[in-house]
Amino acid sequence: MSNFNEISISELDKSPFNLFNKDWALLTSGKSESYNTMTVSWGGVGILWNKNVATVYVRKSRYTLDFLDSSDYFSLTFGDNKMREALTYCGKNSGRDVDKVKETGITPVLTENAPYFAEGKLVLICRKLYRQEMAEQAFMDRSIIDSTYADNDYHIIFIGEIEKALIKE
Repeated sequence: MSNFNEISISELDKSPFNLFNKDWALLTSGKSESYNTMTVSWGGVGILWNKNVATVYVRKSRYTLDFLDSSDYFSLTFGDNKMREALTYCGKNSGRDVDKVKETGITPVLTENAPYFAEGKLVLICRKLYRQEMAEQAFMDRSIIDSTYADNDYHIIFIGEIEKALIKE
């Protein structure tokens, strides 16, 4: 069993900039019998539609997209330096080709609407509210296309309502 306590999202005192950009997270979606996880370092948390939300970005080519599209929920498991090796591995390898849980030794927790990992320090359980594909014509700064989307593998934006925040004891 994991050593997490549920907290109100208003109690969270972590910088979202550090959580995503410095600490990274495992974005996980699916059911206990079939799920996938991937590392994300782009994202955010905030208020939208009078709800506490998390926003994540997933490229069309990612295997996790299939699970996100067929599930109502996703989780974000934020790690720390102890999880860095697993986060790096999960960001460089596809669940189509390898069993990430087996290869990294991370421990899935299957008690919520979306799996998450016991090694994390903070978990957000999110119910999907919105999905939008990025489009080339929507970019105002065209240099982003050249630097990030030369292969036309645009991100899909997912916004989820944070229904539960779990923090490590």
